[in-house]
Amino acid sequence: MRRENQSSVSEFLLLGLPIRPEQQGMFFALFLGMYLTTVLGNLLIILLIRLDSHLHTPMYFFLSHLAFTDVSFSSVTVPKMLMDMHAKYKSIPYAGCISQMYFFIFFTDLDSFLITSMAYDRYVAICHPLHYTTIMREELCALLVAVSWILSCASSLSHTLLLTQLSFCDANTISHFFCDLSALLKLSCSDILLNELVMFTAGVVVITLPFICILVSYGYIGATILKVPSTKGICKALSTCGSHLSVVSLYYGSIFGQYLFPKLSSFIDKDIIVALMYTVVTPMLNPFIYSLRNRDMKEALGKLFRRATFFSQ
Repeated sequence: MRRENQSSVSEFLLLGLPIRPEQQGMFFALFLGMYLTTVLGNLLIILLIRLDSHLHTPMYFFLSHLAFTDVSFSSVTVPKMLMDMHAKYKSIPYAGCISQMYFFIFFTDLDSFLITSMAYDRYVAICHPLHYTTIMREELCALLVAVSWILSCASSLSHTLLLTQLSFCDANTISHFFCDLSALLKLSCSDILLNELVMFTAGVVVITLPFICILVSYGYIGATILKVPSTKGICKALSTCGSHLSVVSLYYGSIFGQYLFPKLSSFIDKDIIVALMYTVVTPMLNPFIYSLRNRDMKEALGKLFRRATFFSQ
């Protein structure tokens, strides 16, 4: 009986963005420009880190993985959203919806773990500068990234496997522009208690605990900075953390607004706006944050442009 109910839904209908028909062209151009900026900006960061030997450090190692994650994260939802803006029938196959949800959760979790690893890197660099090279070895950096990938995969896989066991009967309209887990659970006609329990547990492990670790890291960083006698030393320490703090604020501000305080809004429009923040806006802003606030990235970008100009002559 369960198999019959599951097979009765072969596709889902996405309602998409609450945009008037006459505004479709303007918003399509806006989101397309933002998506292309996200892809090109983050790929440029990866290229700079790859080419410049001065950027072969733990912080930029994590940043290159974060840039790749942002490109992938945005690519999971934005291309489909752009296609649906010009489609009359905004459908997505059942398998495609489940796959989109899997990769969305995967890259969301991976972002969280990578940002936490970067916070630990900044903690070691400021609080234990003399032991930085011995602590942040290449093996440890690779291990942190590998664990981040494994935990993210385990989290997204657990949600996906549990979701495939649910029945959807005849309800197949999703009030969103992508296959969000919470929106899919609302459509199910099965008991979703286990799914909600796993979602809460995974949220604590993947979102809340990393955020607490980041707060603790910056607590120690703040205490160490206050002990620095010179203003120049304080400014130097803050400059190494400014970019990361900006990314943390954007990422966790959007996530907490979306999932930890859902009862504050009775309108789906707010959920969509917050989702756009962390799927479109935040991945686009990250390259600018790290490029404009980071002297090493500016120098690497200048070298790349000078090299390109030299070879073009």
